[in-house]
Amino acid sequence: MDGILNINKPPGKTSFAVVAQVRRLIGERRVGHAGTLDPAATGVLPVCFGQGTRVSRFLMDATKCYQAQLQLGITTDTHDADGKIMARADPSCVSQEQFTSALAAFTGEIQQTPPMYSAVKYHGRRLYELAHRGITVARSRRLARVYSLRLIDWQPPLATIEVTCGKGTYIRSLAHDLGETLGCGAIVRNLVRLRCGPFDINDAVSVAELEDAIQNNCWQLLVYPVDTVLLHWAAIVVGDAAGDAIKNGRPVTVSDEVSLKQAAAEGRCRAYTDGGCFLGVLRFNGEEAQWQPEKVFSR
Repeated sequence: MDGILNINKPPGKTSFAVVAQVRRLIGERRVGHAGTLDPAATGVLPVCFGQGTRVSRFLMDATKCYQAQLQLGITTDTHDADGKIMARADPSCVSQEQFTSALAAFTGEIQQTPPMYSAVKYHGRRLYELAHRGITVARSRRLARVYSLRLIDWQPPLATIEVTCGKGTYIRSLAHDLGETLGCGAIVRNLVRLRCGPFDINDAVSVAELEDAIQNNCWQLLVYPVDTVLLHWAAIVVGDAAGDAIKNGRPVTVSDEVSLKQAAAEGRCRAYTDGGCFLGVLRFNGEEAQWQPEKVFSR
């Protein structure tokens, strides 16, 4: 079987450890996650297996939503509660109105510096590997996109925010930068990923629930089809001749004008047989006015 599981990651485990558990439970060698969560974080962790691993990069590019509880008045080296305290300040001077007003500066396209305790590579080494050795290096600021940022609970010195953002946004860096703007420091106390692309925490299952489903021989009901990740793209339906060409990696032309116009604007589309079988992902070649198979899932 190929597909994706919407796993609710527990606190205290790395994303890699959760993947290892799933690999053992389902007996599939090709298993990977689509977007790392910090060990202390919880929530949606899409776990792809079989041919599902081939769409993981599209899922990593998807919009994500987080709920983060911040604590004002503290600065740590990891920007969260697990780190070494570097500074303390009195946050009592920060009002709810000041906090809400400060959020506006972190909405839209922003620049962030990745934390030292992150998976970003520096000269071939992960930053967290260097950080564990007590080494701090200069990091380049990166563009991040925050689509929405709102305060959902105010219990000073704790403030809970909801963040909808694009790929590569560090919530810990957001908390740290917000704390600097407010002049008192801030860290992430708790972090939950509410959504990753089409996957929502309300539908997520724990590893224990997956194990129970496997024992009851019904775990297949928890599996999302591979093309679930791609449903925001246009879909085209092709006949037998074009379907055979796609299966063999050859470009095709499409006569469906409505689907073609939408798909060409997006640059990619999903292709299906007239029987509903998912063939793969096609990329539009404007010069040739043809669709080139990028990933084929039906042989």
